[in-house]
Amino acid sequence: MAELPIEAHLDALCDAMAQHARVLLVAEPGAGKTTRVPLALLDEEWCLGERGEGRLLLLEPRRVAARLAAGFMAEMLGEPVGETVGYRMRGESRVGPNTRLEVVTQGVLTRMLQDDPLLEGVTGIIFDEFHERSLEADLGLALALDAQSVRDDLRLLVMSATLDVEALFGVLGESTPLVESQGRSFPVTTRYLPLGSRPNSGENTARQQASAVLEALAQGEGDALVFLPGVAEIRRLARELAGRQPSLAVRELHGRLSLEEQRRALRPEPDGNRRVVLATAIAESSVTVDGVRIVVDAGQERVPVFQPRSGLTRLETRRVNRASADQRRGRAGRQGPGLCLRLWAEEQPLPAHGEPEILQADLAPLAFELARWGIVEPDALAWITLPPAGALAAGRGLLQRLGVLDEAFLLTELGRACSRWPTHPRLAVMLERAGELDAVPLACALVAALEGRDLDGEQDLERTLQARLAQPSAHRQWLREAQRLARIGGVRLEVSNLVPLGELLALAYPDRVAQRINHDAGPGRFRLASGGLATLPERHPLAHAELLVAAELDGQASGARIFRGVAISRERLEALFPETREWQASLEWSDEQGRLVGEQVRGLGAVVLERRPLQSLPPEAIREALLDALRRRGELPFGDSDEQQRGRMALLRQALGDTWPDWSMPGLLDTLETWLGPHLDEVRSLDAVARLPLGRLLLDSLEWPLRARLDELAPERLAVPSGSQVRLDYTPCLEARPPVLAVKLQEVFGWRESPRIAEGRVGALLHLLSPARRPLQVTGDLASFWANGYPEVRREMRGRYPKHPWPEDPLAAVATARTKPRA
Repeated sequence: MAELPIEAHLDALCDAMAQHARVLLVAEPGAGKTTRVPLALLDEEWCLGERGEGRLLLLEPRRVAARLAAGFMAEMLGEPVGETVGYRMRGESRVGPNTRLEVVTQGVLTRMLQDDPLLEGVTGIIFDEFHERSLEADLGLALALDAQSVRDDLRLLVMSATLDVEALFGVLGESTPLVESQGRSFPVTTRYLPLGSRPNSGENTARQQASAVLEALAQGEGDALVFLPGVAEIRRLARELAGRQPSLAVRELHGRLSLEEQRRALRPEPDGNRRVVLATAIAESSVTVDGVRIVVDAGQERVPVFQPRSGLTRLETRRVNRASADQRRGRAGRQGPGLCLRLWAEEQPLPAHGEPEILQADLAPLAFELARWGIVEPDALAWITLPPAGALAAGRGLLQRLGVLDEAFLLTELGRACSRWPTHPRLAVMLERAGELDAVPLACALVAALEGRDLDGEQDLERTLQARLAQPSAHRQWLREAQRLARIGGVRLEVSNLVPLGELLALAYPDRVAQRINHDAGPGRFRLASGGLATLPERHPLAHAELLVAAELDGQASGARIFRGVAISRERLEALFPETREWQASLEWSDEQGRLVGEQVRGLGAVVLERRPLQSLPPEAIREALLDALRRRGELPFGDSDEQQRGRMALLRQALGDTWPDWSMPGLLDTLETWLGPHLDEVRSLDAVARLPLGRLLLDSLEWPLRARLDELAPERLAVPSGSQVRLDYTPCLEARPPVLAVKLQEVFGWRESPRIAEGRVGALLHLLSPARRPLQVTGDLASFWANGYPEVRREMRGRYPKHPWPEDPLAAVATARTKPRA
């Protein structure tokens, strides 16, 4: 077997792991880190442990990569998978009593740590492909570091093709050894072919992509790997290629395929024919697609982006980042000289790196795991990227609504019971509470379908389940997962009826219970319990339903598209949620009427089952209505002085970190209850809100230590050499620009350097004014201005303003706000 580049560094890596508890490894694609490093460490003294039975965990970001890595390493040892090397992932495990190296998916590590925080018997954890920065990898590293604080014999190795080394040093420690290895790569010719500017429909794009793929096959040798953002684009291009060149073997590679289909895509065609593999980002790293010498990159990726305010996740198609594009390009040079065809213009700028998933994901699962770990404040753990406060608050709010967390963000009895289910907390609540409806087997079947990778388009859930329950053997993946859940629940997978289907979904998605609205405008328009709007095509079977539960939405809060849902009756909704029988005051601000409009309602959130007139306006309801109106407007009525206070805080937050609060408009809208709510007791209108001293209220909300230092770090005025106290303008800081000090030039004679604030970290931008207070010069470098700009200003101005001093040496002159004394 050919030697791989990583092998030249294995001795150094083993030495580092023997002497240090944490090590970083940066190894380029093709270096061999995934399969060579774990085997090299397996017989090290620290890895064997005291009894010689220590186990090593290798974390892989994807199931297909975990299986392939385990199989390859087992083959290198001449053993079947499950002996020395095994793998473990959700719903599938091949480990035995002799297994010492377990390849696991990232979520499995979290469950192992939650079940055994000390990870008894595990002597080392290897985080592979960490540059992908998945939410589960970030959480796994944070929990592993916490476990390591009480287990100093536990080793951690973080490795990847590219790493933000500085950020990792921040959590692993500056003394962490760094081992670097080159990759094995053949030269790759890169060409650019931007798609045409014709109307960019999906089918038109597929036609242009097909022409590009066939052109690349004509120019290069070997098979082709095509990167596309999603399954829909893969299938459109597959149809186009099949129509143009039927003899070409076209294979798909994405997460919805079965293991056998994925393996078939990774292997060359047995008859030797050329093939084209159409893949999502699953093929970017971890796996090698044999025979590929050509990469065609569409330059896009599809990522889920969570919106804390709406509680929905939207799939966004984005331009790929430069690091990922380079990873994709490298796939063409794994097994010989290759060709990479990029379907965008060479001058097209790309972002350097992708955002960590923790910044754009639904954080309800993270909030659940933190509660299980016993963590209330997330900064008690070491994070490379701290969970965003807004998204974490949204996740915790959902878990409280589901009954999983209490007001202190600790697990309730239901939450502790849900810990046994290896699924999203929403679905865990459904599974745990299904017994109340005598429907645990149906819940297992439903969750397996919802989490399966073969639900496509707007399939009818009820019909889908009927078909699968009628012919379970035709849906083996679904059946295996449903049976596994049934075993956890202690039931047999025997479903007698689908009547409770809507109720089960409502247990998991109470915020997605939807009520049909605008009957006069036609069917298919719904109001969600969370307050957002959702739609179905007018001809959809559920478009006329009065109430339904949406299991999947596309994330557009202003009009989300419902992809899967089930009808639910009013009677069953009321039985499931007793609070729907209670009357509540409902108030909202009417822009048309210029006043609060109120009524009494009963229902679930924004879903109203019955309404009646409101006799009085409760203060708490008035407060909530006003806060909601301000949020919907998306801005607050700040005056000039208020904006100055916000600018001061923006400067300190940018310069000194998030110890200082977020007073950006989104940040303040998210925290209205905290800083504004307590001051609305006597307020009845938005005009009255505008008359409040909002800037002072913000200052009053500051904790005393910060309030005491505010004037020192970001003074409202600066003393200039003339003795004047000149006001600083902080509003530019709201756009991450420096504060402005507008001052007459004569008043700063003698100042050698531009003034600095915020512990000397930020320099003011000087607007030097003429005696008539007109701008003469804008500078952030006063020393440079005196040397280079002032002589020209002096020549021009001393004739225009002869009564004012214009000395040859401004540094030695006396600063003044006055004219020259008369002779």
